[in-house]
Amino acid sequence: MAADPDELVALLPFAADLGIRLEQASTDRVVAVLPWAARLCTAGGILHGGALMALADSAGALVAYLGLPDGASTATLTSTTQLFRPVSAGEVRAVAVPLHRGRTAVTVQTTLYGPGDKLVAQTTQIQVIRSG
Repeated sequence: MAADPDELVALLPFAADLGIRLEQASTDRVVAVLPWAARLCTAGGILHGGALMALADSAGALVAYLGLPDGASTATLTSTTQLFRPVSAGEVRAVAVPLHRGRTAVTVQTTLYGPGDKLVAQTTQIQVIRSG
């Protein structure tokens, strides 16, 4: 199942507030981009880790959501992020893929890439499946 990126961003008002945009959205892969912005930074113009984690959570939630049966929804149960390098310009691209789809939960891995396609962070999360 593929979905319209603009409709999906509308489901995530916080992601829209951050400036996240979707480049690809299907049951197998979501690609989302967060442009660097001074308002999202810590001291020294470094993109805040919370902004990076919000990007990963949003992309991961979407790839989990897109593979759900009709009427179901998800909620993040756990999320673990390893941050590898700072981002001080450009944009960060998140690539989220489901690692496992179970009956009650979906495990998702989201990898974040910065300028030059360099690894910025990796997040693994479990999304609980909520029926109707």
